[in-house]
Amino acid sequence: MAEGSRLNKALADAGVCSRRRADELIFSGRVRVNGVVAESPGQRVMPGDAVMLDGRPVKLKAGRAEPCLLMLNKPVPVVSTASDPEGRETVLDLVPEPWRRKRLFPVGRLEFFSEGLMLLTDDGELAHRLTHPRWHLSKVYHVLVRPERGEASVSAALSLMRRGMTLAEGDRLAPVDVRVLPSSRGLLLEMVLHQGLNRQIRRMCRDVDFTVLRLKRVQEGPLNLGGLAPGRARPLSAAEVTALRRAVGLESGSEKNGAS
Repeated sequence: MAEGSRLNKALADAGVCSRRRADELIFSGRVRVNGVVAESPGQRVMPGDAVMLDGRPVKLKAGRAEPCLLMLNKPVPVVSTASDPEGRETVLDLVPEPWRRKRLFPVGRLEFFSEGLMLLTDDGELAHRLTHPRWHLSKVYHVLVRPERGEASVSAALSLMRRGMTLAEGDRLAPVDVRVLPSSRGLLLEMVLHQGLNRQIRRMCRDVDFTVLRLKRVQEGPLNLGGLAPGRARPLSAAEVTALRRAVGLESGSEKNGAS
């Protein structure tokens, strides 16, 4: 930060939240710089500036400490936010030492009744890329369903998903790669999503009369959940970090292309 930094990036780098969430906090008037309410995420902050969030000081990073990036296998009875007003267990509650002491935040979300791969980090720039539509990474899900109209309806339903369907709410979806996996428990689908629409899989299944029995994310971009046990977290390997950064246009810790 020798030449200053954008306020939203400084908040993200400090581990407070993602850069997109920082924008929301700034626009809602909850951030002050040197006693003055900040008006823009692009406001520059310099070393020594006093940054406050909701009246509490934010410790800005003085240098480029090595960021932390964890993969978590989220189980069903856990919320994917940093905190929960209802007091339910969150993904951060599952983080073990020594990472528990870091100011991690979840990248993206999985619904309460969904499970599988989630990323936790204190790297604000990487989190921003991973949640920005410009850098959206394909995600792979294994979805166990029950066809309410019987097996005869499955072929037409999958063809509709592959062509690109329009949801009941009017949202037009990009084609989804979907195939049937071997399973003794019922109809198990592997679905590859190329866009990040809210509750997309559940809404798609609803509209073709499939009841979702289990929904698990197993891959995000170059990252695979593998054999990571439910409720467990592990740091990404150096190779995984490199592959992930390249997938969102970052290389060797530097931006190859800017993103707003």
